[in-house]
Amino acid sequence: MKKIRPIAIHLPQFHPFKENDEWWGKGFTEWTNVTKAKPQFEGHYQPHLPADLGFYDLRLEEARLAQEALAKEYGIYGFCYYHYWFNGKRLMHEPIDRKLNNSKEDLPFMLCWANENWSRTWDGKDKEMLIEQNYSLEDDRAHILHLLKYFQDERYIRINNKPVFAVYRSSELPNPAETLRIWREEAYKVGLELYICRMDRWNTPNGQDILDLGFDAAIDFQPLSPNLNKFRKEEYQNFKSKMSNRSIVERILNRSKYEFNKIFYPKKNIKTPQNHIDLERYVEYDLQHLSVEYKRFPCVTPGWDNSARRKKDATVFINSSPDLFKKWVSGKKNNFEHFKDLDENLLFINAWNEWAEGNHLEPDQKYGTKFLQALKDGLK
Repeated sequence: MKKIRPIAIHLPQFHPFKENDEWWGKGFTEWTNVTKAKPQFEGHYQPHLPADLGFYDLRLEEARLAQEALAKEYGIYGFCYYHYWFNGKRLMHEPIDRKLNNSKEDLPFMLCWANENWSRTWDGKDKEMLIEQNYSLEDDRAHILHLLKYFQDERYIRINNKPVFAVYRSSELPNPAETLRIWREEAYKVGLELYICRMDRWNTPNGQDILDLGFDAAIDFQPLSPNLNKFRKEEYQNFKSKMSNRSIVERILNRSKYEFNKIFYPKKNIKTPQNHIDLERYVEYDLQHLSVEYKRFPCVTPGWDNSARRKKDATVFINSSPDLFKKWVSGKKNNFEHFKDLDENLLFINAWNEWAEGNHLEPDQKYGTKFLQALKDGLK
Protein backbone atom coordinates (compact mmCIF):
# COMPACT_ATOMS: atom_id res chain seq x y z
CA MET A 1 0.00 0.00 0.00
CA LYS A 2 1.19 3.53 -0.74
CA LYS A 3 2.08 5.79 2.16
CA ILE A 4 -0.50 8.52 1.59
CA ARG A 5 0.36 12.23 1.69
CA PRO A 6 -2.80 14.16 2.66
CA ILE A 7 -2.90 17.63 1.02
CA ALA A 8 -5.43 20.17 2.34
CA ILE A 9 -6.58 22.89 -0.07
CA HIS A 10 -5.96 26.31 1.45
CA LEU A 11 -7.83 29.56 0.75
CA PRO A 12 -5.62 32.65 1.40
CA GLN A 13 -8.61 35.02 1.58
CA PHE A 14 -8.44 35.83 5.27
CA HIS A 15 -6.70 39.17 5.22
CA PRO A 16 -7.70 42.60 3.90
CA PHE A 17 -6.25 43.85 0.64
CA LYS A 18 -6.76 46.84 -1.67
CA GLU A 19 -9.06 45.26 -4.26
CA ASN A 20 -11.41 43.77 -1.67
CA ASP A 21 -11.69 47.18 0.00
CA GLU A 22 -12.66 48.70 -3.35
CA TRP A 23 -15.10 45.98 -4.40
CA TRP A 24 -16.77 44.98 -1.14
CA GLY A 25 -16.01 47.70 1.40
CA LYS A 26 -13.18 48.68 3.72
CA GLY A 27 -11.79 45.80 5.76
CA PHE A 28 -13.68 43.04 3.92
CA THR A 29 -12.33 39.51 4.29
CA GLU A 30 -13.96 36.08 4.05
CA TRP A 31 -14.82 36.41 7.75
CA THR A 32 -17.31 39.13 6.74
CA ASN A 33 -19.41 36.56 4.86
CA VAL A 34 -18.96 33.89 7.53
CA THR A 35 -20.28 35.98 10.41
CA LYS A 36 -23.34 37.16 8.45
CA ALA A 37 -24.62 33.64 7.74
CA LYS A 38 -27.98 32.59 9.20
CA PRO A 39 -29.89 29.28 9.26
CA GLN A 40 -32.19 28.96 6.26
CA PHE A 41 -34.27 26.00 7.42
CA GLU A 42 -34.89 23.95 10.55
CA GLY A 43 -31.72 22.16 11.65
CA HIS A 44 -29.49 24.14 9.29
CA TYR A 45 -26.05 24.57 10.88
CA GLN A 46 -25.11 28.21 10.39
CA PRO A 47 -23.09 30.22 11.10
CA HIS A 48 -19.84 28.25 11.15
CA LEU A 49 -17.63 30.08 13.63
CA PRO A 50 -13.95 29.29 14.33
CA ALA A 51 -12.75 27.82 17.63
CA ASP A 52 -9.07 27.02 18.26
CA LEU A 53 -7.52 29.40 15.70
CA GLY A 54 -10.06 32.22 16.05
CA PHE A 55 -10.71 34.93 13.45
CA TYR A 56 -7.15 35.08 12.22
CA ASP A 57 -5.39 37.45 9.80
CA LEU A 58 -3.11 35.53 7.42
CA ARG A 59 -0.66 38.42 7.19
CA LEU A 60 0.46 37.44 10.70
CA GLU A 61 3.25 34.92 11.08
CA GLU A 62 1.67 33.65 14.30
CA ALA A 63 -1.55 32.76 12.48
CA ARG A 64 0.21 30.89 9.69
CA LEU A 65 2.46 29.00 12.11
CA ALA A 66 -0.56 28.00 14.20
CA GLN A 67 -2.25 26.59 11.07
CA GLU A 68 0.82 24.58 10.18
CA ALA A 69 1.25 23.24 13.72
CA LEU A 70 -2.36 22.05 13.79
CA ALA A 71 -2.06 20.44 10.36
CA LYS A 72 1.09 18.55 11.40
CA GLU A 73 -0.55 17.36 14.62
CA TYR A 74 -3.24 15.56 12.64
CA GLY A 75 -1.03 14.09 9.94
CA ILE A 76 -1.55 16.55 7.07
CA TYR A 77 1.48 16.50 4.79
CA GLY A 78 1.02 19.90 3.18
CA PHE A 79 -1.22 22.70 1.89
CA CYS A 80 -2.33 23.37 -1.67
CA TYR A 81 -2.72 27.16 -1.86
CA TYR A 82 -5.02 28.78 -4.38
CA HIS A 83 -2.96 31.08 -6.58
CA TYR A 84 -4.59 34.08 -8.30
CA TRP A 85 -3.00 35.40 -11.48
CA PHE A 86 -4.72 37.76 -13.94
CA ASN A 87 -2.29 38.67 -16.74
CA GLY A 88 0.45 39.60 -14.34
CA LYS A 89 -1.83 40.98 -11.64
CA ARG A 90 -1.88 38.89 -8.48
CA LEU A 91 -4.44 38.80 -5.69
CA MET A 92 -4.36 37.32 -2.17
CA HIS A 93 -0.66 36.54 -2.49
CA GLU A 94 0.65 37.95 0.79
CA PRO A 95 0.30 34.74 2.87
CA ILE A 96 2.24 32.56 0.42
CA ASP A 97 4.84 35.29 -0.27
CA ARG A 98 5.47 35.70 3.44
CA LYS A 99 5.74 31.95 3.86
CA LEU A 100 8.27 31.81 1.04
CA ASN A 101 10.51 34.22 2.94
CA ASN A 102 10.07 32.57 6.34
CA SER A 103 11.99 29.37 7.06
CA LYS A 104 9.95 28.77 10.24
CA GLU A 105 6.94 27.90 8.06
CA ASP A 106 8.22 24.49 7.02
CA LEU A 107 4.99 22.69 6.08
CA PRO A 108 5.26 21.50 2.44
CA PHE A 109 3.10 23.39 -0.06
CA MET A 110 1.98 23.49 -3.69
CA LEU A 111 -0.08 25.88 -5.81
CA CYS A 112 -3.33 25.62 -7.75
CA TRP A 113 -4.07 28.36 -10.28
CA ALA A 114 -7.65 29.50 -9.57
CA ASN A 115 -8.18 30.73 -13.12
CA GLU A 116 -11.72 32.06 -12.76
CA ASN A 117 -13.18 35.43 -13.62
CA TRP A 118 -14.32 37.37 -10.56
CA SER A 119 -17.80 38.89 -10.70
CA ARG A 120 -20.35 39.99 -8.12
CA THR A 121 -21.86 36.52 -8.01
CA TRP A 122 -22.09 36.69 -4.23
CA ASP A 123 -24.27 39.81 -4.57
CA GLY A 124 -26.44 38.17 -7.20
CA LYS A 125 -24.92 40.49 -9.83
CA ASP A 126 -23.23 37.82 -11.95
CA LYS A 127 -22.77 40.07 -14.99
CA GLU A 128 -20.81 42.78 -13.14
CA MET A 129 -17.20 41.81 -13.77
CA LEU A 130 -14.56 42.69 -11.17
CA ILE A 131 -11.51 41.17 -12.85
CA GLU A 132 -11.29 38.68 -15.69
CA GLN A 133 -8.87 36.25 -17.26
CA ASN A 134 -7.50 37.12 -20.70
CA TYR A 135 -5.46 34.21 -22.00
CA SER A 136 -2.47 34.45 -24.32
CA LEU A 137 0.69 32.47 -24.97
CA GLU A 138 2.74 35.53 -23.96
CA ASP A 139 0.98 35.54 -20.61
CA ASP A 140 1.56 31.79 -20.23
CA ARG A 141 5.29 32.43 -20.49
CA ALA A 142 5.24 35.37 -18.07
CA HIS A 143 3.15 33.29 -15.66
CA ILE A 144 5.49 30.32 -15.53
CA LEU A 145 8.55 32.55 -15.18
CA HIS A 146 6.91 34.05 -12.09
CA LEU A 147 6.10 30.61 -10.67
CA LEU A 148 9.60 29.17 -10.96
CA LYS A 149 10.77 30.70 -7.66
CA TYR A 150 8.03 28.77 -5.84
CA PHE A 151 8.80 25.52 -7.67
CA GLN A 152 12.48 25.83 -6.74
CA ASP A 153 11.73 26.17 -3.02
CA GLU A 154 12.84 23.08 -1.06
CA ARG A 155 9.45 22.93 0.69
CA TYR A 156 7.50 22.67 -2.57
CA ILE A 157 5.55 19.40 -2.97
CA ARG A 158 7.02 17.09 -5.60
CA ILE A 159 6.39 13.76 -7.27
CA ASN A 160 9.67 12.10 -8.30
CA ASN A 161 11.34 15.46 -7.79
CA LYS A 162 8.84 17.16 -10.15
CA PRO A 163 7.01 20.19 -8.66
CA VAL A 164 3.24 19.58 -8.65
CA PHE A 165 1.10 22.38 -10.10
CA ALA A 166 -2.69 22.31 -10.58
CA VAL A 167 -5.12 24.24 -12.79
CA TYR A 168 -8.59 24.78 -11.36
CA ARG A 169 -10.51 25.23 -14.64
CA SER A 170 -8.47 23.61 -17.39
CA SER A 171 -11.47 23.80 -19.73
CA GLU A 172 -11.09 27.59 -19.80
CA LEU A 173 -7.64 27.42 -21.37
CA PRO A 174 -8.05 28.21 -25.09
CA ASN A 175 -5.00 26.14 -26.10
CA PRO A 176 -4.09 23.89 -23.17
CA ALA A 177 -1.57 21.76 -25.06
CA GLU A 178 0.42 24.83 -26.09
CA THR A 179 0.15 26.36 -22.60
CA LEU A 180 1.56 23.19 -21.04
CA ARG A 181 4.32 23.04 -23.66
CA ILE A 182 5.44 26.58 -22.80
CA TRP A 183 5.33 25.90 -19.07
CA ARG A 184 7.42 22.74 -19.40
CA GLU A 185 9.86 24.43 -21.77
CA GLU A 186 10.59 27.30 -19.38
CA ALA A 187 10.84 25.00 -16.36
CA TYR A 188 13.26 22.74 -18.22
CA LYS A 189 15.59 25.72 -18.79
CA VAL A 190 16.19 25.88 -15.02
CA GLY A 191 16.49 22.11 -14.62
CA LEU A 192 12.90 21.34 -13.58
CA GLU A 193 10.37 18.84 -14.88
CA LEU A 194 6.79 19.66 -13.91
CA TYR A 195 3.96 17.39 -12.76
CA ILE A 196 0.84 19.25 -13.92
CA CYS A 197 -2.69 18.37 -12.80
CA ARG A 198 -6.12 19.74 -13.44
CA MET A 199 -9.14 19.70 -11.15
CA ASP A 200 -11.77 17.14 -12.15
CA ARG A 201 -15.03 19.03 -11.64
CA TRP A 202 -18.58 18.16 -12.66
CA ASN A 203 -18.50 20.66 -15.55
CA THR A 204 -15.10 19.75 -17.05
CA PRO A 205 -14.77 17.73 -20.27
CA ASN A 206 -13.98 14.03 -20.23
CA GLY A 207 -10.94 13.41 -18.07
CA GLN A 208 -9.06 11.29 -20.59
CA ASP A 209 -9.45 13.93 -23.31
CA ILE A 210 -7.87 16.53 -21.06
CA LEU A 211 -5.03 14.24 -19.97
CA ASP A 212 -4.23 13.50 -23.61
CA LEU A 213 -3.40 17.19 -23.99
CA GLY A 214 -0.41 16.82 -21.69
CA PHE A 215 -1.60 16.88 -18.09
CA ASP A 216 0.01 14.27 -15.87
CA ALA A 217 -3.09 13.57 -13.78
CA ALA A 218 -6.42 14.89 -12.59
CA ILE A 219 -7.50 15.74 -9.05
CA ASP A 220 -11.01 14.78 -8.02
CA PHE A 221 -12.67 17.97 -6.71
CA GLN A 222 -15.16 16.89 -4.06
CA PRO A 223 -17.99 17.36 -3.61
CA LEU A 224 -18.32 19.09 -7.00
CA SER A 225 -16.84 16.14 -8.87
CA PRO A 226 -18.22 14.43 -11.99
CA ASN A 227 -19.89 11.90 -9.69
CA LEU A 228 -22.08 14.63 -8.19
CA ASN A 229 -23.74 15.35 -11.52
CA LYS A 230 -24.45 11.66 -12.08
CA PHE A 231 -25.74 11.29 -8.51
CA ARG A 232 -28.14 14.22 -8.83
CA LYS A 233 -29.54 12.89 -12.10
CA GLU A 234 -30.13 9.46 -10.58
CA GLU A 235 -31.73 10.98 -7.48
CA TYR A 236 -34.05 13.08 -9.65
CA GLN A 237 -35.07 10.08 -11.73
CA ASN A 238 -35.77 8.09 -8.55
CA PHE A 239 -37.84 10.99 -7.22
CA LYS A 240 -39.88 11.19 -10.44
CA SER A 241 -40.44 7.46 -10.43
CA LYS A 242 -41.57 7.53 -6.82
CA MET A 243 -43.99 10.40 -7.46
CA SER A 244 -45.45 8.78 -10.57
CA ASN A 245 -46.40 5.70 -8.54
CA ARG A 246 -48.49 7.72 -6.12
CA SER A 247 -52.23 8.06 -6.51
CA ILE A 248 -53.78 11.37 -7.55
CA VAL A 249 -55.16 11.85 -4.01
CA GLU A 250 -51.69 11.32 -2.47
CA ARG A 251 -50.16 13.84 -4.86
CA ILE A 252 -52.80 16.47 -4.04
CA LEU A 253 -52.38 15.94 -0.28
CA ASN A 254 -48.61 16.09 -0.54
CA ARG A 255 -48.76 19.33 -2.54
CA SER A 256 -51.23 20.87 -0.06
CA LYS A 257 -48.97 20.01 2.88
CA TYR A 258 -45.99 21.52 1.05
CA GLU A 259 -47.83 24.79 0.35
CA PHE A 260 -49.10 24.97 3.97
CA ASN A 261 -45.60 24.54 5.39
CA LYS A 262 -44.22 27.04 2.89
CA ILE A 263 -46.57 29.73 4.20
CA PHE A 264 -46.78 28.96 7.93
CA TYR A 265 -43.51 27.14 8.64
CA PRO A 266 -41.00 28.47 6.10
CA LYS A 267 -37.93 27.25 8.01
CA LYS A 268 -39.27 23.70 7.94
CA ASN A 269 -39.64 23.77 4.20
CA ILE A 270 -36.52 22.05 2.87
CA LYS A 271 -38.05 20.67 -0.33
CA THR A 272 -35.31 21.91 -2.67
CA PRO A 273 -33.92 18.62 -4.06
CA GLN A 274 -31.61 20.32 -6.56
CA ASN A 275 -29.78 22.36 -3.92
CA HIS A 276 -30.06 20.32 -0.71
CA ILE A 277 -28.16 17.08 -1.01
CA ASP A 278 -27.90 14.23 1.47
CA LEU A 279 -24.15 13.85 1.95
CA GLU A 280 -24.59 10.41 3.50
CA ARG A 281 -26.30 9.12 0.35
CA TYR A 282 -23.78 10.87 -1.88
CA VAL A 283 -20.79 9.36 -0.04
CA GLU A 284 -22.28 5.89 -0.52
CA TYR A 285 -22.73 6.63 -4.23
CA ASP A 286 -19.24 8.07 -4.63
CA LEU A 287 -17.58 5.09 -2.95
CA GLN A 288 -19.40 2.77 -5.36
CA HIS A 289 -18.23 4.77 -8.40
CA LEU A 290 -14.52 5.37 -7.75
CA SER A 291 -13.07 3.87 -10.90
CA VAL A 292 -12.09 6.06 -13.86
CA GLU A 293 -9.97 5.22 -16.90
CA TYR A 294 -7.23 7.76 -16.20
CA LYS A 295 -4.99 8.93 -13.39
CA ARG A 296 -7.05 10.87 -10.85
CA PHE A 297 -5.95 11.65 -7.32
CA PRO A 298 -8.73 11.02 -4.77
CA CYS A 299 -10.34 13.79 -2.74
CA VAL A 300 -12.75 14.11 0.18
CA THR A 301 -14.51 17.00 1.88
CA PRO A 302 -15.86 17.42 5.42
CA GLY A 303 -18.98 19.09 4.01
CA TRP A 304 -20.32 21.83 1.78
CA ASP A 305 -22.64 24.76 2.47
CA ASN A 306 -22.11 28.01 0.57
CA SER A 307 -25.13 29.81 2.03
CA ALA A 308 -22.76 32.22 3.80
CA ARG A 309 -21.85 33.51 0.33
CA ARG A 310 -25.12 32.96 -1.50
CA LYS A 311 -28.32 34.21 0.04
CA LYS A 312 -30.27 32.51 -2.78
CA ASP A 313 -29.72 29.17 -4.51
CA ALA A 314 -27.11 28.00 -2.02
CA THR A 315 -25.93 24.40 -2.29
CA VAL A 316 -26.16 22.64 1.08
CA PHE A 317 -25.01 19.10 1.83
CA ILE A 318 -27.00 17.93 4.83
CA ASN A 319 -26.09 15.16 7.30
CA SER A 320 -22.33 15.76 7.29
CA SER A 321 -20.54 14.45 10.37
CA PRO A 322 -17.05 13.43 11.51
CA ASP A 323 -18.03 9.75 11.41
CA LEU A 324 -19.22 10.03 7.81
CA PHE A 325 -16.05 11.90 6.89
CA LYS A 326 -13.92 9.15 8.45
CA LYS A 327 -15.82 6.54 6.43
CA TRP A 328 -15.24 8.52 3.22
CA VAL A 329 -11.52 8.93 3.92
CA SER A 330 -11.16 5.24 4.69
CA GLY A 331 -12.96 4.30 1.49
CA LYS A 332 -10.86 6.62 -0.65
CA LYS A 333 -7.41 5.88 0.69
CA ASN A 334 -6.81 2.98 -1.70
CA ASN A 335 -8.22 4.82 -4.73
CA PHE A 336 -4.95 4.89 -6.73
CA GLU A 337 -5.89 2.35 -9.39
CA HIS A 338 -3.89 3.88 -12.27
CA PHE A 339 -0.94 5.18 -10.23
CA LYS A 340 1.93 2.74 -10.43
CA ASP A 341 4.57 4.94 -8.80
CA LEU A 342 4.78 4.97 -4.99
CA ASP A 343 5.50 8.71 -5.09
CA GLU A 344 2.10 9.35 -6.69
CA ASN A 345 0.36 9.24 -3.34
CA LEU A 346 -1.52 12.52 -2.83
CA LEU A 347 -4.96 12.52 -1.20
CA PHE A 348 -6.63 15.94 -1.37
CA ILE A 349 -9.00 17.40 1.20
CA ASN A 350 -11.29 20.21 0.14
CA ALA A 351 -10.62 22.18 2.21
CA TRP A 352 -8.51 23.39 5.09
CA ASN A 353 -10.33 26.69 5.58
CA GLU A 354 -13.19 27.33 3.14
CA TRP A 355 -15.33 28.71 5.94
CA ALA A 356 -17.90 30.46 3.74
CA GLU A 357 -18.49 27.20 1.84
CA GLY A 358 -18.85 25.12 4.99
CA ASN A 359 -15.94 22.81 4.11
CA HIS A 360 -13.16 23.34 6.61
CA LEU A 361 -10.93 21.07 8.64
CA GLU A 362 -10.05 23.93 10.96
CA PRO A 363 -11.89 23.55 14.28
CA ASP A 364 -15.26 25.25 14.67
CA GLN A 365 -17.43 25.85 17.72
CA LYS A 366 -19.68 22.85 17.04
CA TYR A 367 -17.24 20.03 16.25
CA GLY A 368 -13.88 21.28 17.50
CA THR A 369 -11.10 19.05 16.15
CA LYS A 370 -13.38 16.06 15.41
CA PHE A 371 -13.04 16.32 11.62
CA LEU A 372 -9.26 16.50 11.94
CA GLN A 373 -9.30 13.44 14.17
CA ALA A 374 -11.61 11.66 11.71
CA LEU A 375 -9.09 12.30 8.92
CA LYS A 376 -6.27 10.92 11.04
CA ASP A 377 -8.29 7.85 12.03
CA GLY A 378 -9.58 7.23 8.51
CA LEU A 379 -6.03 7.10 7.16
CA LYS A 380 -4.78 4.55 9.71
